[in-house]
Amino acid sequence: MELPLKAPASSRDMKIQYEIKAKKLSYWLTRPVDDLISWCFWRDATATSKCILKNVNCEARPGEILAIAGPSGAGKTTLLEALAGIIPPAKLSGNVLVNNKAMDPGHFRRVSGYIAQDEFLFPVLTVEETLMYSARLRLRDPHDKAVIRVKELLQELGLERVANARIGDESNRGISGGEKRRVSIGVDLVHDPAVLLLDEPTSGLDSASALHVAMLLKSMAAKQGKTIVLTVHQPGFRILELFDRMLLLSNGTVLHHGPLHLLEQRLRFKGHSIPRHVNVLEFAIDVTEALVMDTEESEDEDIEQVCDDIRRNLQLGNVEIEEHNICYANSQFKEILILGQRFSNNIYRTKQLFVGRTVQALLAGIVLGTIFMNAASDSMRSKLQTEIGFFAFSLTFLLSSTTEGLPIYLQERRILMRETSRGAYRISSYVISNTMVFIPFLLFVALLYTSPVYWLVGLRREIDAFVYFTVVVWMVVLMSNSFVACFSTLVPDFIMGTSLIAGLVGSFFLFSGYFISKDDIPWYWIFMHYLSLFKYPFECFMLNEYGGEKGRKRCLKLVEGECYLDGEGFLKQQGLKESQKWSNIAVMLSFIIGYRFLSILILRYRSYRTKC
Repeated sequence: MELPLKAPASSRDMKIQYEIKAKKLSYWLTRPVDDLISWCFWRDATATSKCILKNVNCEARPGEILAIAGPSGAGKTTLLEALAGIIPPAKLSGNVLVNNKAMDPGHFRRVSGYIAQDEFLFPVLTVEETLMYSARLRLRDPHDKAVIRVKELLQELGLERVANARIGDESNRGISGGEKRRVSIGVDLVHDPAVLLLDEPTSGLDSASALHVAMLLKSMAAKQGKTIVLTVHQPGFRILELFDRMLLLSNGTVLHHGPLHLLEQRLRFKGHSIPRHVNVLEFAIDVTEALVMDTEESEDEDIEQVCDDIRRNLQLGNVEIEEHNICYANSQFKEILILGQRFSNNIYRTKQLFVGRTVQALLAGIVLGTIFMNAASDSMRSKLQTEIGFFAFSLTFLLSSTTEGLPIYLQERRILMRETSRGAYRISSYVISNTMVFIPFLLFVALLYTSPVYWLVGLRREIDAFVYFTVVVWMVVLMSNSFVACFSTLVPDFIMGTSLIAGLVGSFFLFSGYFISKDDIPWYWIFMHYLSLFKYPFECFMLNEYGGEKGRKRCLKLVEGECYLDGEGFLKQQGLKESQKWSNIAVMLSFIIGYRFLSILILRYRSYRTKC
């Protein structure tokens, strides 16, 4: 599709190279209507518009570094996202050309690498593991070639010394900030992209680390012929000398595009004298008003021109908004294996989750078992009430104790959005692998809880009853985990997530049938009874304890020495049938699958919104 340009002699391969051009590129942000396309067709009287980019012309060539600079709010990141295909052409006025052809965002994202300013890395993985998982997901080559590629990257990025060190985070110290930045670059270099776009790669680093990163990028451009575009904020003298071209922005308008020495000449021509200890770019940012070009058009005329361009593009069909079919590097089965292995490492190395969850389950089983010890041997008048109370509290504990997975889900969601937008793997593969890892882990948690509590409480002493009780507990924690995973795709942060999940879990308990019977629930709330995560396992516990051959004959209430209520009579009072023992398990399994499927749909929608 793209026309190949001649690669430099020093390039390791004669690969297709990419020249990126922006021609009269404009981008407007509308409020409260976020979609500029909708705003152009259906005007909202209360909406306001703001120009982020205005008639930007620029060019990025193979083998060169184009640095986009300017004061805060100048539109640097927006322009970088437009050149990277993150902002779709449908929302832009003007053109982004790749090798003199209109950009195909879906294809371009696969042949390029975009490194955001924030480092989205797994803190518990080592540097080598981080690069290896990225290589295995994005390369079509066999595993041995991925190993070779990672070793090359470690050497190229200067990370051999910290290859076996964990990334770390605020609570657990790992590698340095400069090393993290190089790892972030390496994650998007594993598939050897021809274009590299970086948002402030030197921001937040000390001068030595920033220079190291800049020299690394210069080496990639010069030796490998890569097209590199980056944004920069107040770089030092030595870093500035590494850039081939500068693009100076102010309020979305281009003030200068070309080599640095031409900017210096222009400033002197305007009558400015550059102080000895201030670099040219820093001085130019301070005096941007002297470089601003005169514009005759008003903003109303500009936005009308933008809308005309968008309407014309959509009518001519030149702009595609639909998601392109992505050709993935691996089969879905292989993706599930790789993602499952990565997620397993994250789970088992996160002590707060793995150790905390297992210890919590074991201690809760012992403590609850001793509190409700020998409930079956209590007086006939209180033993039924005690056992029902134990079932209700067990479900409360099990369903409310799985929110600790929320931080991991939220952390992975940011990485998931980045990786899936670049075609690394399918969203469904992520959800399936996540589920497959949690199935054995939560079975282990369920056994740790049920083994002490079941026998200490003195429930029906039969192996088949214990196995069924364990299966129900396992279904409960899986159902709760799927519920949390689903809502973690919706909430913006941990605080909102815990508030929403806690409120819904409380509502499920209220409508479970424990506090108020099904017949007494108002008709307009009856749907909550059937959606309650408490209802089905609560009924399973009662059927397991008071059903079966022995359970039905068990006396639960004595009146004047005669059995007034047995297990069979109690189940009839509750409206329960023996057949519900397994149908409720099927319902809980459908909840697990349903919440997981819903999370796939939500993530796909969010990923689509990110792309479009």
